[in-house]
Amino acid sequence: MKKNHQAIKHCLSSPIKNKTLFASAFLAGTLLLTGCQSTSLSNNSNPSNAMAKKQTSAVAKTVLATALQKQRRQSFSYHSNIEINNEQQFANVAAKDQVASDSPSGYCEDTHDQSYAALLEQAEEQNKDVLDTEYDTQRTALKNSYLECNAAYEAWVDHQYDSDITVPPSYQQLFDNYDSKIKPLEIKKSKLLDAYWFKPLSLNAQGVYQPMAGRATMLASAQYQTRNNHSSINQPIYIDLKNGDIYLWADNVAMFNSSMLDDSLGTKWQNKWLKIAMDDGTLPKGFGREVIKSHFAAMDETFEAAPMSQFDYVAPNTLASLSPKLPAHQLTPMLATDTIIRRVQSAESYEQFYQDYMRNFYDRISKQYPELIEANVSDESENTTSDKFTSKVLVQQVLAMVKSQIEGGDETEEVTLPENTEVQELYGFDKQGQLKWQHLRNELLSKTKAASDTSSKGVTVDMLQQYSAISHQDMAFPNLPSDVQVPNASNSIDARKYGKELMQYYRDGNGTFMGKMIFSRFPMSIEASGAVD
Repeated sequence: MKKNHQAIKHCLSSPIKNKTLFASAFLAGTLLLTGCQSTSLSNNSNPSNAMAKKQTSAVAKTVLATALQKQRRQSFSYHSNIEINNEQQFANVAAKDQVASDSPSGYCEDTHDQSYAALLEQAEEQNKDVLDTEYDTQRTALKNSYLECNAAYEAWVDHQYDSDITVPPSYQQLFDNYDSKIKPLEIKKSKLLDAYWFKPLSLNAQGVYQPMAGRATMLASAQYQTRNNHSSINQPIYIDLKNGDIYLWADNVAMFNSSMLDDSLGTKWQNKWLKIAMDDGTLPKGFGREVIKSHFAAMDETFEAAPMSQFDYVAPNTLASLSPKLPAHQLTPMLATDTIIRRVQSAESYEQFYQDYMRNFYDRISKQYPELIEANVSDESENTTSDKFTSKVLVQQVLAMVKSQIEGGDETEEVTLPENTEVQELYGFDKQGQLKWQHLRNELLSKTKAASDTSSKGVTVDMLQQYSAISHQDMAFPNLPSDVQVPNASNSIDARKYGKELMQYYRDGNGTFMGKMIFSRFPMSIEASGAVD
């Protein structure tokens, strides 16, 4: 079964459930990116009349649909970069949205102290003493304001037990809605998170996609760079699209496996791939290919139904108006683009698009493979033998999750976009009409903020994926030896076969203490991958 990292990129700030999107991505294995962007761009391509605008939108939609469909059949190299920042949580915060103290009990005193500190700074700038008579009026105002605030707070506290006690309306509203305000501690934590985590961190993925050759590669990496700390980790991934196998670089998990489960492993996994077969033989013949075909057909059908008004052209120079600003290294290649197509949807429309896609996809798969649609595939009491850890059972469970979502039966927690938020996707083309990049911006709202609080700001995630022709001089995995660039029988470990051997090793009384505990509780867990020959 085809599986690619692009399929699981989605906008977490949308109301779509996380686990259902993952389920859909697992089945689809698409290379198409989707994303949301909550900051609008100005449109310099503004026709003088409604008819011209309608024609422009129709052209933009057609051009984009053609480009995306064409890309599926092409071989290309890609590079993805993800940057994260949370400046919106502490930069340019409106005064009405923040308070001086972390709790209502300290609000009056902390507000007074901050105001007095500001007055003291003013006096120092004028080379005067804050106790001079010319500051009497301001000091008196600060004192009276504090006394009024403190009296209102005490009345508000007493009001919780005696409704007859009157609280000034402005203070009543302030203290009643205190939890929705931005606190000093929140701002401090946001600044520390940005400085010590988000700014030094960079996430990247690069590889090739060759549908005719039946392969795709990905070198996923994460870099963390500060003055005294330069760290990097990567994971090579090779996908055999023809046979439905995924290969992971075994070196990265060998130490963990050796210390936790297999104390006889030694260096057997050094410079080896770990082969994971997505189909253990229990799925219908040709299922993987049909999943991909159904995904693209469902995506095309859903895209075709999208209103033309969602699509238009924008000038490259308008990208600089985004707020927060785009990372400089992402903005540079985007500005060099000849043509940019934008798709803008409301948050509700964005959710509906994916709901419709999942429904179309599910209908196609369920009609073609009714044997994969069962009523009680998730019954835990059934999963007690090795035949319950199969590819077929996993697909059945995933399809059951998708069905639950499209029927409205999934009641898991949602993260909702604020009102009036637009979901925006950007696509860049060169002079020949070739798709060169896709950009998405996700704004992940704080779960502590009420969904109705439109002033809430969250973490901004910018992802740019660039496409180019494959250079045969470049190695798919420049960090690996040349003789292991392509997995084969001699340089890979079959996870199914290894699982059986490891299980027998434990049956013979060997293994680690941790492994014995795991196998005693879940005797079929490790053998699961090799349950079916």
